[in-house]
Amino acid sequence: MYIPQQYKNENLEEVKDFLDNNSFGILISNNTGKPWATHIPLELDKDDDGNDILYGHLAKANPQWKHFTENDEVLCIFNGPHSYVSSSWYAEEEVPTWNYIAVHIYGRLKIQEEKALMASLHKLVDKYEKQSEHPISLNNLSKNTLKQVKGIVGFEVEIKKIQAAYKLSQGRQQDHRKIIEELDKNGSPGSKEIAKAMKKN
Repeated sequence: MYIPQQYKNENLEEVKDFLDNNSFGILISNNTGKPWATHIPLELDKDDDGNDILYGHLAKANPQWKHFTENDEVLCIFNGPHSYVSSSWYAEEEVPTWNYIAVHIYGRLKIQEEKALMASLHKLVDKYEKQSEHPISLNNLSKNTLKQVKGIVGFEVEIKKIQAAYKLSQGRQQDHRKIIEELDKNGSPGSKEIAKAMKKN
């Protein structure tokens, strides 16, 4: 994606933290010459060799996976908070804009064997069940319920390139205090999160 230099975030640890907290992404691949996209959880992990990967799964009813071939290059998109920024908040006249955080990951895809798929499903469920009052575990589900795993296809994406755009009014340092104040006043979740990100940068 196109990212002006001042908006590039090359702090890998910060980007990984973003991915861990914003893991619902979009998997884009080529389907008979046309782009195909699916909105799914894509979790950051490491493979047995210590390489960064994403893992996820698709329903077998989704035709996207039928066009996967080993080492296909795919694009995974992750959107973070975003918010409209009014130029009425600036000291000088200017056009309004939009602040946002987004990460694009390019990588090579590999279909998982059943053992690897089950391992990734355990990780996925355990991660999000921590927030539940009465967490479940796949270990406690009946064999009959777990038969549903036969209806999905697991995959891994070996990460080859990460692009991270953090557009946070970097060119308007003189207006930061006012922009943050107005974003906080707005009250929407996206505005508040962008204000919080601007305070850090």
